[in-house]
Formats: sequence, structure tokens, C-alpha cells
Amino acid sequence: MKTYGKQKIYFADQAQFKDVNDADLKAMDHQISELSGEVQSLTQSCRQLDAELKELNSSLTTEEMVSEIRDLKAECSGYGARLEKIKSASNHITPEEKDKVYKERDLYVKEWKKRKRLASDMISAILEGYPKSKKEFLEEVGVETDEDCKAVLPST
Repeated sequence: MKTYGKQKIYFADQAQFKDVNDADLKAMDHQISELSGEVQSLTQSCRQLDAELKELNSSLTTEEMVSEIRDLKAECSGYGARLEKIKSASNHITPEEKDKVYKERDLYVKEWKKRKRLASDMISAILEGYPKSKKEFLEEVGVETDEDCKAVLPST
């Protein structure tokens, strides 16, 4: 042991070790390098096996897979029955009726836009000479806007 200030350093007693010649050192170095290579290959193999184990643990077991297939087949047959029911339904809408409904919808949407624009123009004209804000005016008159009712103007 040697003391350097508050630190103490311990050394191994060299007398108990026998002298080793260069050939023995080279043989030991060679053995160390072989063992290091073996450790590396075993570590790599261990990593691969761990990855394989993780993959196998995360996949479904045979019983789970059979159950999943059974559930999916049941779901598929349910959808097939529903599709047949829809295909065989007698209350289909004819293309003419569908076109009529779409035309009426477009007409009502256009009318809604037109009336909204007219109301907006009238409110703007009134607000030109009105001393308060638009929000206060709408509150005072009692007008509810589409935005207040969360109504969204559909696209045509």
C-alpha cells in the first residue's frame, strides 16, 4: 500500500506470481483473443435467439389463431347475410327518385345561400350608421346566425 495524501493505493504482491516467459504470454494472449471471439459469437447468437423469442411471444398461439379465424368467419357470414338482405330488399330507391331528392336539396341550399347573403347585406347596411358593434346589434334585434346555431352551409 502507498499513501498519497488522503488516498491509498494498493498493489498486488508481485512476489507470489511466478515469472512468465514471452512464449507463455503470447499463448495467453492468443487464448484471450480466441475466448473473446467466442464470447462475441455467443453474444450475437444470444441476441438472435432473444429476438426470435420476442417475436414468437408476440405472435398468436395456435389456439388463439383458431379462435380468431372462427370469429372472422362468423363476422364474414354475418356481413354476407346482411349483403344478401340488402340486395333482396324490395324498397330500393329508383335513380329518378334519387335525382329528384338531390335536385330539391340543391334548390334548398341555393335558396339558403341567397337568403343568407340578403340578410347579411341588410345587416351590413344597417350597421353603417349604427353606433354599436355587429354582435350587440344582433343581440338587440334578436337575430340568431348560422354560426350561433352551429349550422354549416352544405356545399352544392
